[in-house]
Amino acid sequence: MLKHILTHKITLLILLGLLLMLPMQSIRDLNQERQAYRTDAIDQIMASASGPQQLIGPVLVLPYSREVKVQEGDKVKMVRKYHARFILPEQLNAQVKLEVTPRRLGIYQAQVYQTNISLTGTLPANPDWQLPEGAIADEPYLSMALSDARGISQIPSVTLSGHLREVLPGAHISDLAGVHVPLPAQQPQGGDFAVQLTLQGMEKFSLVPVGRNSHLTMEGNWPHPSFLGDFLPTRRDISKQGFTANWQTSWFATDMANRFDQIMVRGTEQLPSFSISLVQPVDHYQQNERAAKYALLFIGLTFISFFMFELLRGLRVHPIQYALVGMGLAIFYLVLLALTEHLGFAWAYLCAALASVMLNGFYLSHILGGFKPGAGFSILLGLVYALLFGLLQAEDMALLLGALLLFLVLALVMVLTRKLDWYQVMGNTTTD
Repeated sequence: MLKHILTHKITLLILLGLLLMLPMQSIRDLNQERQAYRTDAIDQIMASASGPQQLIGPVLVLPYSREVKVQEGDKVKMVRKYHARFILPEQLNAQVKLEVTPRRLGIYQAQVYQTNISLTGTLPANPDWQLPEGAIADEPYLSMALSDARGISQIPSVTLSGHLREVLPGAHISDLAGVHVPLPAQQPQGGDFAVQLTLQGMEKFSLVPVGRNSHLTMEGNWPHPSFLGDFLPTRRDISKQGFTANWQTSWFATDMANRFDQIMVRGTEQLPSFSISLVQPVDHYQQNERAAKYALLFIGLTFISFFMFELLRGLRVHPIQYALVGMGLAIFYLVLLALTEHLGFAWAYLCAALASVMLNGFYLSHILGGFKPGAGFSILLGLVYALLFGLLQAEDMALLLGALLLFLVLALVMVLTRKLDWYQVMGNTTTD
């Protein structure tokens, strides 16, 4: 009987394990498809609300124009070109309070926030700058640029040098959205400023530190912030109720005074920023993807355990019975994916694992000849599920734990078969 098992069964089990990777690949493709559906749902929410916000400013803009010669064929004509000089604040202090309200579309969720922003600081009263020769100055204005102007839920309040100023739509910086404040050309444009702005956005908020010295204090009710951008907070506190964070930088770190004009011409993607991302604490689809990557290891461990029962107890198990057990293990990943979207990964994993253990335990109790062997194998299968869950949770230790698990399995097989006469099992009496 053992001769029959070892001469044909091992090859069949290897082929069966590889064939089970086909449905596993379909489940992984389905996981990516569901992830794409979630991205589409977030995009739909963003289309009806407002997207990630980046705030630039306030910046004093001194526009001017001058005529230049342009060659057009054989003729030379004079064309008026429009330019702007940007005067950045000496000091920029920002107080930001973030109120996050998750918004759902079906079973998918995005983090929409409402933020109250208070900006204070000082602009140079007499900028050290002269008009180029032959240039004509236009009316100056104070500008604040945003990524998405739809997020401006209320008219901002802007006070400059103690005077409340009228705020108009449009940043008037390149093609950026935002607001601007016209300033009288015959009066000093600088001085102390105070801005009150209520802004709506989604998923991410960034503030560009345009000041010679820039300081940002932010607090919010989201307990899972991710601090991105070019600068990490100098201090941060995170709890279940929310977070607080502080950023501090200067022109020594940003070189903003020399780079701002060129950056604004090329685009804002190169602007350094203080940033926060409102991420989900766990990406369920990513965890499902990681779990599926361990499928070959998981199914292999189960088959090895099953085979050791068969070998050591002298049982006969048909390959179709192996296939049914393997399909039960593969369907575990499909059930896990389906439940994850409704229960979260941990509860979904528990439910799917219990269902798989109970189904296979019931089936194996008949194959292995009794309740006790079936219960013993169910306990072993539950242990393997628990080990897999531990691997998924220990991201930094996953490689080490996986290597140790394989080593322990090999050691266990070697210990259990240390007295087995393989030549006798294979039906050979010589070593050739």
